[in-house]
Amino acid sequence: MAFHPEYVRLVLDENFEDAKRLFLDPLMAIQYAHLAMLAETGIVGRPEARRLRAALDAIDLAAVRATRYDGECEDLFFHVERLIVEACGADAAGQMHTARSRNDIDMTMYRMRLREQLLDLAGEALALRRGLATLAGAHRETIFPAHTHTQPAQPTTVAHYLLAFIEELARDHARIVAAFETTNRCPLGACAITGTGFPIDRRRTSELLGFSGPTGNTYGSIATVDYVLESAGAAVVTLAGLGRFLQDMLLWCTREIGYLRLPDTLVQASSIMPQKRNPVALEHARSLSSKALAQAASLATVVHNTPYGDIVDTEDDFQPLVDAALRDATRALALAAVAMAGAELDTAKMVARAHEHWVTVTELSDTLARDHGVPFRAAHAIAARLVRTRGAGGSIGALLAAAAKEIAGREIVIADDVLARLLSPQHFVDIRRTPGGPSPAVTARALVEGHAAIERDAGAIAERRRLIAAASAARRAAADAI
Repeated sequence: MAFHPEYVRLVLDENFEDAKRLFLDPLMAIQYAHLAMLAETGIVGRPEARRLRAALDAIDLAAVRATRYDGECEDLFFHVERLIVEACGADAAGQMHTARSRNDIDMTMYRMRLREQLLDLAGEALALRRGLATLAGAHRETIFPAHTHTQPAQPTTVAHYLLAFIEELARDHARIVAAFETTNRCPLGACAITGTGFPIDRRRTSELLGFSGPTGNTYGSIATVDYVLESAGAAVVTLAGLGRFLQDMLLWCTREIGYLRLPDTLVQASSIMPQKRNPVALEHARSLSSKALAQAASLATVVHNTPYGDIVDTEDDFQPLVDAALRDATRALALAAVAMAGAELDTAKMVARAHEHWVTVTELSDTLARDHGVPFRAAHAIAARLVRTRGAGGSIGALLAAAAKEIAGREIVIADDVLARLLSPQHFVDIRRTPGGPSPAVTARALVEGHAAIERDAGAIAERRRLIAAASAARRAAADAI
């Protein structure tokens, strides 16, 4: 039966190209794993299995990728099946489809593709963490004013600021890995939706495809999309944090703030304004993160009202969106990592800003409460009065004593030189040794822990990749042993 030419143009041709790009390799891996299992369980005899293996080996993947959709078959699966028939005949090829369906094949392909993308995403997030940890290590004592409500608030250090985002990326890693573990279960053997009466070995096919095990309920193996949405959710959380960080970095690149300078290779000039250094690498990273976040967030909208059952045809449109979301998320993280690896900080400007706008005056309130027994609310009022009256000139110690007399009912005398040290950004940072605080002594320990976590997470990603690669070798060995 020939398909309507407009259906071909608008649907089948697009789907065929997407499937070749995204799923040809997983599809072929599934063919070999399923064939090895059929032979090992005796469901298909060894002579027929060898003919099928030879037919699979004869498929030229480069030629398949170059093939244009011709309307003679419905999709990539049937195109590959036709190649198998041509290689070994219809009778032998027909046994290849014993105890399976396009449904469980497709769901297995989707999970194989997604798990690779999740590892790529985790890997680029890890690269950004590693680069930021290196930058933080170089700036444990670089002080600058942190902002709250977009206003200068309190001094902190670059290391303290970066560690906040590094820790967030570590939590992102945990979410991505959790999504990987949910995804890394094999639906093969669920068949159309109810499984099969053949004595298949689902654990064997899972093993040969590098999964941690088979999925459970066969209906849910076909119907569920929660593993995709969990993965999308992990990406959304990562991208939201990345976008906020990139927005800060773009502000740091402005002439008005001027903390951050990207290397010449990551900026572009204006076609008309010779002085411009546009931080385009950060801009593209921010744009990509916004685009990927929108794509990932839209996935729930696409599937929320589809039937709880076989939606393979819906997946033809859904899966390219999954791919685009994860691919753009990975690109955004990778570009951010490259940009920050080459970034230079104007530390003199940062430190100078930390001496402005009374950003250290919280420590005066704390000192009055801690060392002089003034209730904190009264201490806060005294410090606020000092800020308001300092413009009148005179000794800061005398102004403090007058403010304390008026508000607390007693003079508090602190020498001007002691006040100057107390109100210095350096003292403000050094004294804040709260766990997780900005003191260089605290951030030094946090960085040691952060680097250790990075290496643990890198090892975990490498091990998951190793297991997938080992499954590929085991699959080939199983096919050769038929």
